[in-house]
Amino acid sequence: MADSYISSTNTDALFVPAKAATVYAAHESSLFLGGQMIPVVNAPNGVLQVPELAAVTATSIGGGGITTDVAVTNPADTKNTISAELYAARSVVRDLGNIDPNEVGRSLGNAVSNAFDKAVAGVMGTLTAQEITAGDLDMAEVASAVATIRGAGETGQLYGVVGTDAYAALMNDIGGTAFAGGDVFQGAALRSGFFGTLMGVQVFVSSYLNATNTGVTGAKMAIFGQDAMRIGMQKNVDLEIARRAEAVGFDVVASLHAGVGLIDAGRGVLIQDAA
Repeated sequence: MADSYISSTNTDALFVPAKAATVYAAHESSLFLGGQMIPVVNAPNGVLQVPELAAVTATSIGGGGITTDVAVTNPADTKNTISAELYAARSVVRDLGNIDPNEVGRSLGNAVSNAFDKAVAGVMGTLTAQEITAGDLDMAEVASAVATIRGAGETGQLYGVVGTDAYAALMNDIGGTAFAGGDVFQGAALRSGFFGTLMGVQVFVSSYLNATNTGVTGAKMAIFGQDAMRIGMQKNVDLEIARRAEAVGFDVVASLHAGVGLIDAGRGVLIQDAA
């Protein structure tokens, strides 16, 4: 009868629900693991190399009867290397601990995704810095940042991440509730964090975009295109369980092998306080 319980006396019964809860919680609480804002590329050996090709200029050589070749304009390339980091969280579930393994899984999944989102915020801190005005974030600053990115040649969809310190000020400047989010995104973090499209920018709020995680004093908002950054994924969120005799229980370890890197700083802007 002991093997019928969902506890560490039955590894299979412990493992399946706990792993499901871990993976679900991690992806639901992360803005970036789903790959909607920042593309995720598989990196089986833990190292991702992303080329950045410089723009070239096309030339006109006239109409019919052309007897000359088109000039060669090979784009210069820059190699960007992203190395996967290990993010992990560990708990011990005792045989008689009276703990629901699903709750352990959810806690560990949240811990792993939170650590990764903080790392992404750190990379956002390396986007093109733009000190626009001192004080609260407002729509004029958003417009100026979008103009900078569009002026650099980025024509694709733009995304914005607003820190919680600047969120209230931006919403007050908007002055209405017409920008409430919907259920068009996958993942709870994307759905709950999304609050509207401003000047073509799909904007989300995050508690991780701050001076501590970005390394930039006065960081208020990051706006970027999909080609500004990349996520290299060696191994997505996983859970491992191993017997720990000295604890009379099991080690439960959630892990994520992934890295995030800046590819083109010109495709993004970090709005920061000029004060």
